Amino acid sequence: MDDPRKPSNGTLHDFQEVLVIAIAAVLSDCDTIEDIAHWGREKEDWLRQFLVLRNGVASEETFLRIFRALDPKQFEAAFRRWVAGVVGTLKGGLGVDGKTVRGSGSGGESAIMVSAFATELGVVLGQEKVASKSNEITAIPELLKALYINGLLVTIDAMGCQRNIARQITDQGGDYLLAVKGNQPTLLDAIETEFIDQYQSDDVDRHHQVHPSHGRIVAQIATVLPAQGIVDLADWPECKKIARVDSLRKVGDHESKLERRYYISSRELTAEQLAAAARGHWGIEDRLHWVLDVSFGEDASTVRKDNAPQNLSLLKKIVLNLIRLDTADKTKTSLRLKRKRAAWKDGVRVRILGFTLK
Repeated sequence: MDDPRKPSNGTLHDFQEVLVIAIAAVLSDCDTIEDIAHWGREKEDWLRQFLVLRNGVASEETFLRIFRALDPKQFEAAFRRWVAGVVGTLKGGLGVDGKTVRGSGSGGESAIMVSAFATELGVVLGQEKVASKSNEITAIPELLKALYINGLLVTIDAMGCQRNIARQITDQGGDYLLAVKGNQPTLLDAIETEFIDQYQSDDVDRHHQVHPSHGRIVAQIATVLPAQGIVDLADWPECKKIARVDSLRKVGDHESKLERRYYISSRELTAEQLAAAARGHWGIEDRLHWVLDVSFGEDASTVRKDNAPQNLSLLKKIVLNLIRLDTADKTKTSLRLKRKRAAWKDGVRVRILGFTLK
């Protein structure tokens, strides 16, 4: 990537070294720019095994200035190239979902990042910031355009249930599974009516499942029906199935109300495959958004100006991917503890980063 600083300013610190220190620091349980700079100074002797550090470790102000000025499009493109190189051929689902970074933004407006998440591997493939005064509908096509989705099942919540997005996914060789809500009233009404008419039929494909986990029980019934004659293929290209997932959650003695979700899909999904795909998409909340907030302190970040919120969010996703792709770690500890182990043990940090001595 290009150094965003002007050479005429007499830069003291190598741009690539600044990025390497930032990634190593975030891996080592540092969540803020202040933490990154202090960690770098404390670990300067260790860093000199791998880096030149001609003028030592940069100050907090220098780290912040670089991440504010760094071109996020260029950073994102480098991130996607790296992910493609380390992940290889993907299978399964690709979930696309947005997250508000609550402490970021200015003028009372928080930054929203739309991420593409490989649901089986648990890694992020790309992100796109939602433009100011816009919404996820404009960011999703830009994110998809930059990704290789041929053969993948792309799952998106109701916000992304748009005709142009469905067409883009099929044009790029992927399949879609789109949640349908009130923003598509005609489509939703047609699907609801068909399920009322056909639900008692013996030919309906249903899948029942119960998931006990951490003191709660979730029971679900997934059902699929043919889309032929129900969905207009001129609007929703190659649509083959309409679907419904009914969920009931019980936590202790408290039982929630029935949740009912409707979907359309361009793939010939069975009810069991639908249940797995829907569950994989819901997992984005726990395996990505919750992790970024709780383990990386993303919502607590107060970095607001210029490109810094977007670049720091991507920095944390790089580290999340590094940890998830670390196949040498056989421990079943939390991601939080894995970061702490990387902070405590130099050998763990070296292995995850793939460093070699100068």
